[in-house]
Amino acid sequence: MNPTSSSPGVRLTWRALVLLVAALLGACASTAEKDVTAGWSAAKLYSEAKDEMSSGAYDKATQYFEKLESRYPYGVLAQQALMETAYGYYKQGERAQALAACDRFLKIYPNNPYVDYVLYLKGRINFYDNDSWFAGLSDQKLYERDQHAAKESFEAFKELVSRFPKSKYAPDALQRMEYIRNSLADYDTHVALFYYRRGAYVAAADRAQEAIKTYPDTPATQLALGVLMDSYDKLGLTQLRDDTERVLKLNYPQSPYLSQGLPPRNESWWRLW
Repeated sequence: MNPTSSSPGVRLTWRALVLLVAALLGACASTAEKDVTAGWSAAKLYSEAKDEMSSGAYDKATQYFEKLESRYPYGVLAQQALMETAYGYYKQGERAQALAACDRFLKIYPNNPYVDYVLYLKGRINFYDNDSWFAGLSDQKLYERDQHAAKESFEAFKELVSRFPKSKYAPDALQRMEYIRNSLADYDTHVALFYYRRGAYVAAADRAQEAIKTYPDTPATQLALGVLMDSYDKLGLTQLRDDTERVLKLNYPQSPYLSQGLPPRNESWWRLW
């Protein structure tokens, strides 16, 4: 029987049945979505979140910390929760959310005693080690690589060591700053080499000059001078070539770029030093 064509009484029964089913489904959904943390105190939320963090359940821990900050926005635990939220996202590999939490903490709590840690964490989030930044990067894709994160990492570490030179995080930050500086110099130098090998000698000379000027006295300086010297030679700028050669000889008298030329294409250039 078609219920839509039946008597009014039958239609009313069907309507009631539909409403009953909908109500039951809604009740089930409400039960399933019930927040187990409802009514928890700030201390309880923080304790449970720390336990989840210790067990490696960073996703659940972060949810608890965010609930704590939302429900109890004032006090020491809220500040701690925001800092822990940043760390939780960092451990999950959620870089954008981790950085957002760090920036919010630094803006809202500029005088918090753990500002040095948050700056260090921000630097670590942006930090690219040798394997993640260079490994697997083809010569063709080299010039497309974005250096923004490495520079942001450097600036966070720089602020840390400038404002908190006695921080326990400062020594490690200084080492990472040196690594980043050497990495960026090596990057710029090999971009210059990339241009040179493709006959773009003006671009090669410009990029090599930039590397020498921006990152002086780094391991990549020797190669940058070699690229600059050979680029000037290809461009027929003999005076500039000779001046660059004198600088190379003065600073690196045993440089292979004076006698053997630039490195072959298949060299593993991303092995920094």
